[in-house]
Amino acid sequence: MDPLLKIATIENYDRIYALHGLSLEVKEKEIFTVLGPNGAGKTTLLKTIAGLLKDQPKKGTIEFMGKRIHRLAPERVARLGIVYVPEDRGLFRELTVAENLELGCWGRKDAQLSDDFEFIYELFPILKERAGQESETLSGGEQQMLAMARAMLRRPKLLMLDEPSLGLAPKVARQVYDALLKISQAGTTILLVEQNAKLALGIATYGYIMESGRIVLEGTPAELQANEDVQELYLGVGKETASLKGWRLYKKRRTWYWGSIRPPSPTCFFNRSTPSAIESPCGAKNSVSGTASPGMNTVKW
Repeated sequence: MDPLLKIATIENYDRIYALHGLSLEVKEKEIFTVLGPNGAGKTTLLKTIAGLLKDQPKKGTIEFMGKRIHRLAPERVARLGIVYVPEDRGLFRELTVAENLELGCWGRKDAQLSDDFEFIYELFPILKERAGQESETLSGGEQQMLAMARAMLRRPKLLMLDEPSLGLAPKVARQVYDALLKISQAGTTILLVEQNAKLALGIATYGYIMESGRIVLEGTPAELQANEDVQELYLGVGKETASLKGWRLYKKRRTWYWGSIRPPSPTCFFNRSTPSAIESPCGAKNSVSGTASPGMNTVKW
């Protein structure tokens, strides 16, 4: 069976590269996830699919249901059945919950509309209770639920979500992901990008690891969870001391980015996995530079 979405060697660039020969496929009625750190290009990928970046991609192709859609206007992409829930949720903050939902089904007069409202209220009963409340007064979790509910009222063939767990308490994030699983079971294809690998791999059928605009690893959730690099970089598994672990993670990221990077001084250790950096013997803090091999960009953290 042909994939619902097929992306082949796309490249996005203006003054700098954002996507580098990226390819992936999404099968119908399954959940695919793209994992990666901030700056990996995950949001750029979704916006490119949705047609929100003018004149992008510069190279490569994007096919949806067998038709090429790259560089189409966003309204044409949306009419094909691709619905994008951005990281900021895209709500009309001064409108009520009910008014935001009404905008989601604008123009619909089909018989399934009442069934769709029943479905989203089963998923998110709190939205029915908050129907008259302005969306800006909702909690972060309730806003995410509203954004997802509004998207579902468009009856998407492909639902794309950007960091749906961002800023949510663990219990609320779990509720959001339980709802995504039910949406998938109802027949909607899902493509989500995340930093929370544990949550995403818990419901996905297939996953991609993205670093610096490239897909560097892919596989089933079981395969990715068994990978040593994924365990250390995304799942927090490892028994090394802080400084040694930091150096190992640094080298692995460099390997994934470019394949050949000149490392910093061997006496300079850096733990990138914690918000507050370990003070290195060379005095660096949260700053490591690397020089790429000839013809490649220099990477600086």
